[in-house]
Amino acid sequence: MDLDQIWQQFMDHLLDNDEITQASIKKFTGIPFLYIDFHPAQNDISKLSIIIKKAAGLSMRGKQLHCETIFVRQEEPLYVFRHRFYVPQQKMFCCGNLCPDCILYRS
Repeated sequence: MDLDQIWQQFMDHLLDNDEITQASIKKFTGIPFLYIDFHPAQNDISKLSIIIKKAAGLSMRGKQLHCETIFVRQEEPLYVFRHRFYVPQQKMFCCGNLCPDCILYRS
């Protein structure tokens, strides 16, 4: 799975919002950070979190991906989030501990 396409779709969906003027990704030590210039009508970070989740959901639709977004800091009007897309890990063998996600329970 090519995550570069997912990131590009995600950024396109973010920039479709009128309150977001600019968005960029910078990687530090392999961790992607999302920098967003956000100019809301009222100062509300929860609205920005919802916008990010909707954009991520649209870009992940139809794929087995998950995302994680963690707020890092804010410097008006710049907001910084740690955001990543990841493929869920699945067990490949039975360890014998009768785990609830054991491969023996798959149909």
